[in-house]
Amino acid sequence: MASEESPLLTSSTDAHKITHEVIYNRFTQGQKRWIVFIVSCAGLLPKFVAASFVPSIPQVAKELHSTHAAVSLTVSLSTFATAIGTLVWAAYSSFYGRRTMYLCGIPFLFVGSCGVAMSNSLWCLLFWQFVQAFGCSGGLSLGAGVIGDIYKLEERGIGIGIFLGAMLFGFSIAPFLGGAAAEYWSWRNLHYSLAAWSLIELLLIYLSFPETSHPGTMGIDKLKRRRWINITWVNPLSCLWLLRSPNLFAVMFASSLALITDYVLLVPLAYSIGEQYGIANKAIIGACFLPNGLGNFIGAPLAGRLSDVVISKWQEKRKGVWSPEDRLRVTWIGGMFMVPLSTAVSGFLTAYVGGLIGLFLNLLCLFVNGVGVVFVLNPIGSYNVDVVHSHSAEITAANVGVRSFILSVATALVIPSIEYIGVAWTDVTVAILALLGQGIIFLTIRYGDRMRASVDVGFSTIEDN
Repeated sequence: MASEESPLLTSSTDAHKITHEVIYNRFTQGQKRWIVFIVSCAGLLPKFVAASFVPSIPQVAKELHSTHAAVSLTVSLSTFATAIGTLVWAAYSSFYGRRTMYLCGIPFLFVGSCGVAMSNSLWCLLFWQFVQAFGCSGGLSLGAGVIGDIYKLEERGIGIGIFLGAMLFGFSIAPFLGGAAAEYWSWRNLHYSLAAWSLIELLLIYLSFPETSHPGTMGIDKLKRRRWINITWVNPLSCLWLLRSPNLFAVMFASSLALITDYVLLVPLAYSIGEQYGIANKAIIGACFLPNGLGNFIGAPLAGRLSDVVISKWQEKRKGVWSPEDRLRVTWIGGMFMVPLSTAVSGFLTAYVGGLIGLFLNLLCLFVNGVGVVFVLNPIGSYNVDVVHSHSAEITAANVGVRSFILSVATALVIPSIEYIGVAWTDVTVAILALLGQGIIFLTIRYGDRMRASVDVGFSTIEDN
């Protein structure tokens, strides 16, 4: 039980320390790296599947004899399916285990991808895109849970960093590959390729991915009588109940405000940068997303490693006392400077600076924004796993689910805002919101112990981290 006087800390006995070490030494460093590779590939898929479809919308609308606006509904539907899927797979992973949920979810991705590729009507396309997004959405929440299972507190940030970097990199390279497919190949073949990818991922998990849940913690392990097939109802919405904790809700909302800047810069890119600099080729438009993805890919492991170092140093400074909010101290690098400055500067560049210089500086802003966003998201993702370690997949799912809802609303307002107040002031507004989010993080660092004490959702201690 957490309290104001005792944040999350108790002393560890030697016996407990040995047990603790044994749990995290079940896998060698090589096995851990392989596990992170597999879950990173799975985590890359949800964002990739949704974003790769966007450049092909005109081609799809033409083939299905529909309108751009109607086909664009698939993007919102994918976001909705991802939000539901993350909650479902995370909730059931606590009962059946991570590996089982991966093996159950990926066949939905395979069938959905084949269905999308064979769709001959809008309604058929919408249905199969829902199935496709639902199937791969577990990669977001299960991956964070797996990394929490295999890495100790002081090592967790780098694992989360690699996973998060892969996830966001998938979002950034998807438009380029989707645009190239729409321009030079076929959107249907792209989805057949996703189906093939899902089969490879399924085979890798089946052959080489072990169950990572800590021994005796899965719900199925606690059944007194086990049948060959055990079907149990688990409420997927129970994950959201974790967000009643003020500190967990605060960091979720702050991370959403930071991530909105990514979407505000990237979603209207063809409309903003494309029009300003006369870029019409879909593949080239897609290539403009790459600097942001490169920033995510480079920044995420750096942010993770730095958060591990910071939490160890502050624990030493307090003579062994652990305060989980120490990990959030790293966020100021991105939240105060990189994210708001890159967003605001990009808006003014797009509005007022033309030519190759304007384009180059805009791409540089996208790179800086990519680095800055993961310097906010990575410590927050690791913090969530730290404070509710036994529900790491569920808190990640709750974050992804609510954040997806916030982002779907925000992205729906981007184009109307640009048309009404212009790209510069739209970006400045979002930059101010990101600064507000960083202010929320500072308050969480300062008053985190009191926030945790106000609503106890089963917070972890140093012993079970």
